[in-house]
Amino acid sequence: MTNDQNNDPLNFMRNIWGNMGFTLPGMVAPTFDLDELDKRIKDMKAVEGWLRMNLSMLQMTIQGLEMQRTTVSTVQAMGKMATDAAKSMTAAPEAPAAEPAAASNALSEAALWPWQMMGQLREQMQQHAETVAAEISPAAADDKPASRRGKKESS
Repeated sequence: MTNDQNNDPLNFMRNIWGNMGFTLPGMVAPTFDLDELDKRIKDMKAVEGWLRMNLSMLQMTIQGLEMQRTTVSTVQAMGKMATDAAKSMTAAPEAPAAEPAAASNALSEAALWPWQMMGQLREQMQQHAETVAAEISPAAADDKPASRRGKKESS
């Protein structure tokens, strides 16, 4: 009898489910006690909720990794395009037809647009900061002497 229990694969599952407080479905005689049935339903719904939560977390992790892979692949492709364009511009002699040179120039500009856009944005922000600083500094310079004069006169 003990050899039969050791070789029985369902015995292993019964033991696992039994240790968790659940019974393996279909392995126990049905009960007619409504409280026991309610308890089993409640327990199974709790397990179902836990499994759904883990499934959704797993799906979100997979999606995040897929997005990361796509981003890394895109950045690598853009870097390769920029490197190839730079190599073709330096390796190509200046005398051949202008059409291949124009195509490689357009390709390198297309690969470098994010950096160009960030540079333009930085320049605009710097100009705006300088404008704001210029507007504030004359007003601040006028306020300081007036406040000092007021203190000296009141003394």
